[in-house]
Amino acid sequence: MTGVAALTLPGAVFETRLREVLRSRVEFIELIGEDLVAAGGKRARPAVTFLAAQTLGLEAQDTRWSAVTDLAVCVELLHSASLLHDDLIDDADTRRGQQAAFRRFGNVVSVMSGDFMLSRLLTLLAGLPQGAALTRAFGEAASQICEGEVLQFQVAAYADYGLKQYLDIIHGKTAALLELAASAPALLLNAPAPQREALLTFGREYGLAFQMQDDLLDLMGDEATLGKPVGGDLREGKATLPVLHLLDGPHGGEVREVLERRAAGPGDVARVRELALLEGAAGRTRGEIHRRARLAVEALEALPASPAREALAELPRREIERTR
Repeated sequence: MTGVAALTLPGAVFETRLREVLRSRVEFIELIGEDLVAAGGKRARPAVTFLAAQTLGLEAQDTRWSAVTDLAVCVELLHSASLLHDDLIDDADTRRGQQAAFRRFGNVVSVMSGDFMLSRLLTLLAGLPQGAALTRAFGEAASQICEGEVLQFQVAAYADYGLKQYLDIIHGKTAALLELAASAPALLLNAPAPQREALLTFGREYGLAFQMQDDLLDLMGDEATLGKPVGGDLREGKATLPVLHLLDGPHGGEVREVLERRAAGPGDVARVRELALLEGAAGRTRGEIHRRARLAVEALEALPASPAREALAELPRREIERTR
């Protein structure tokens, strides 16, 4: 990232604050919180919040920076709570290289610990400037995340595949939280409406490009690189963008049958991969990823040029690089 050395990103101060907020008098909740801090991860969403605040002109020396740190902690808590719930829904074995919380502590502890994180973020939001507006924004994002996850199961159950449903799903799964991470600093700092809208657009388009790329890799990626078998979405009856393109093509009936039997037949995944190449579905998906990434970068042009803006712009550009 250009000028990254001069920028403030999630580091020791962020991790310390996250640990403070997750502190509990109940040992199991404390242990799950410690696992979250110890596992780390990329802290990609808090990083977007930090960069967005700096794009709006705030510096780490400003007295309001502690509020930005708390806001980034809230973003991470919402993300982590959703992961605790997702792991249980998906019957996952691991998360960030560690045993999934529900495997270690049981379903009730895992779900309630996720709810504990949500309660903690609400408490934090209440003490921030523009707390009411921020609470509304977080509540709306949380509802979109829930709707996206449930809609994904509903579409698979009814075999009601379509582009609108797909975009609604990936908006809820990924883009809604990135919209929030990018635009919440504009609410906190009471930035002009055009600047908040620019950051909203950036987060949405970046999030859509990111999820489309993950979906493409799930079908067309290399198993050794991914670290898991390809075709997971097909096995769950999920019609991602390259598959939707195939459903509209000459082999649509065949692909629909694969989806409806959850790719249970021998060679099903390999056949869909082959068709995605032959019919250009993979290429069309890459084109849409590029388009969404460009829209994200263009949205930032409404904001003053700065190293922070350039660092934000690098994030969707990476999605273009990942398609090559």
